[in-house]
Amino acid sequence: MSADRFRRTALSLPEVIEGAHHGTADFRVGKRIFATLGYPDKAWGMVKLTPEQQAVVVEAEPEIFRPVPGGWGKSGSTNVRLAKADATTLRSALKMARDNIAAKPAKARAKQSS
Repeated sequence: MSADRFRRTALSLPEVIEGAHHGTADFRVGKRIFATLGYPDKAWGMVKLTPEQQAVVVEAEPEIFRPVPGGWGKSGSTNVRLAKADATTLRSALKMARDNIAAKPAKARAKQSS
């Protein structure tokens, strides 16, 4: 998997735009980032999963996924080793991360109207 393929896959998801954050490419729904490229270096990407989703993907594919070191990783931020990821696995992780971010504003609106 190349960084370009990661980018194309992320941008193929609904409502996703590319931006930049701390010198790395990021992928957003609205203003909320769900994935980045180049963290911690060019060999890696990152997806924002839930801690539960992270546990599943890390256990299933430890050659591809690992928790981001520190507090971000404990909250679900997950590194993706680009060289090891296949298209299906990457698309699934990006879709989960995108759906997690896209769902948050809807949940917040529902709570406000209660």
